[in-house]
Amino acid sequence: MNLHQSSVAPRGRRVIAQAGLLLASLSLSIAAAYAAPVFDKPDADFNGRIFSAGALPGAEAQLMGRSFTPGQVVTLYRGGEALNNGEKYTVTEKGTFEAKVAIPADAVAGVHPIVASVANPYAATVFDLKVTAEVPLSNEANYTLTSEKLVQGLYQSAYSPKTNRLFVTSAVGRPPVKDSRLLKLNADTLAKEAEITVAAADGRKDGHLNAVYGVAVDDANGNVWTTNTRSNTIAVYKQSDLKLVKQFEDGAATHARDVIIDEGLNKAFVSTPGQNTVEVFDTKSLEHVATVTIDSASEKKVSTMSLAIDPEAARVYTVSGSTNELIVIDAKKNAVVKVIAIPGIKGAAGVAVDPKQQRAYVTAQGSDHLVIVDLRSDKVLHTVTVGGGALNVAFDPVSGNAFVANRTGGTLTVVNGEGKIVANLPGGTLPNHVAVDGKGDVFLINKSRGADDAQGDRITRVVPKK
Repeated sequence: MNLHQSSVAPRGRRVIAQAGLLLASLSLSIAAAYAAPVFDKPDADFNGRIFSAGALPGAEAQLMGRSFTPGQVVTLYRGGEALNNGEKYTVTEKGTFEAKVAIPADAVAGVHPIVASVANPYAATVFDLKVTAEVPLSNEANYTLTSEKLVQGLYQSAYSPKTNRLFVTSAVGRPPVKDSRLLKLNADTLAKEAEITVAAADGRKDGHLNAVYGVAVDDANGNVWTTNTRSNTIAVYKQSDLKLVKQFEDGAATHARDVIIDEGLNKAFVSTPGQNTVEVFDTKSLEHVATVTIDSASEKKVSTMSLAIDPEAARVYTVSGSTNELIVIDAKKNAVVKVIAIPGIKGAAGVAVDPKQQRAYVTAQGSDHLVIVDLRSDKVLHTVTVGGGALNVAFDPVSGNAFVANRTGGTLTVVNGEGKIVANLPGGTLPNHVAVDGKGDVFLINKSRGADDAQGDRITRVVPKK
């Protein structure tokens, strides 16, 4: 046979040709299926952020997107699978969008990373969607709860052992804040004895007040200290008639949140969320005396949140919401003693201390935890799931229990020193702050969802039954 002559019959050649066409078609199909994505123009100035308070399994999580480019289209993914059957959300002219995500009934509690894929122009971001564990109400019969409706925008309260009075702050809405008050209550009856509307901020033409948020009592000098968060400063009022003693200049404490007093040292300590500092003021001279700068053990910047104090040991405690760390400060030297990492939590927010047992109680609103830390060994003893948005905590020396305000969970969880939940009590609409009187009584502040919310903007006295 001529080696250059084909040995394939005509019919065979047709079969081979058809097979070739089939392979070519299949190759084109595969190429189309795995075609390179179109790299259109990205959003070079993308600043979009997505927020969610999370939800229980079987419920819907509410999402809010902000700072997007108007007209952008957002699709949400978890583990590569589109949520809500691939529903797309169009950003409004204000750069926002709202969405609801159905949480499966068998969803595992925890913080789940969700990818937001953005088109027109292209961008992407990852945000945390929290699935909250359900902690049922329990042992309410063991406590007496007495509640009083106050004014809109309640924030914090502070108790005066000397006068048996409570001082409560309120501020309504975002700047310009035009309704903010400081109240004085009888701690036994919760009756209002005095109330003032705080003064307008200097130099503002929009009616913005020096709205009051954080509050602390200085019985040594007969004053009440408040933080003016939206004005980046603080103010001091007389306990007797709520008359303004001193309004500090703007910038005295950046985004001032909490204030706490060491009466023995005549010092006020102020936390500054977004900053790695605690500002220190003299409660007699009413002057700024020091700035305590805190360095994190991580690569992130500390953001100071709540404050607690052990006056006998001259120690001030704060937590960092950005790095999940507990910071111990020498109140005499205005210096950091140590920084304690708290693994396994997100969004550290509240702190309380048990001086006798040398334990710190830290709440994490991002992961719904209360963490109990041994201050001698710096070790975490217990991590307790307490409810949605564990925001604030107070330690009651009489019962030896910690009381946790769960803002999104709407509960007040009582936890003993061994990390056991001994009660979970109804807390109203948005529990925000807890204070104790040192005699076994606990005072819970909750916020409302609006002026017509009957269960919000209340103070509740919680007393264990004997």
